[in-house]
Amino acid sequence: MTNRICQIEIDERGLARPTPEIEQERRVAIFDLLEENSFTPARRPDREMPEGPYRVLLAIREGRLVFDIATESGEKAAEFHLSLGPFRQVVKDYFQICESYFDAVKRLPPSQIEAIDMARRGIHNEGASILQDRLGGKAEVDTDTARRLFTLICVLHWG
Repeated sequence: MTNRICQIEIDERGLARPTPEIEQERRVAIFDLLEENSFTPARRPDREMPEGPYRVLLAIREGRLVFDIATESGEKAAEFHLSLGPFRQVVKDYFQICESYFDAVKRLPPSQIEAIDMARRGIHNEGASILQDRLGGKAEVDTDTARRLFTLICVLHWG
């Protein structure tokens, strides 16, 4: 399948060392993303888009989220920048609910953990939806891919 990500990297320059919980979320998101994803960069009328699968580098540069995309062989395919503004509140909410969830797992009964986890998934879905909207005209991703990419954006955004 050519419309997919075959490798994903995170530019860690300038990022704080992640907590063990955040590092685990990141590892799981990368593993799940590489196992199954759908990623199609938008075709441009002014130039040919190389076929995938694609290697994606996620970075924060000059306060913007950068998707640097290359083919599997390393040929530059595209690069696009997204404003972080639309993500700020949902990322903040997501980290707050994740903290509550990680704390709850240590001390609360399963019914309360489940309620917090449902809220966490709802915020995660909201972030994925924002990402899909922001990628409009740049790349098409399915919901599961957007969810996993949102997790990685959170890691980048907040270190």
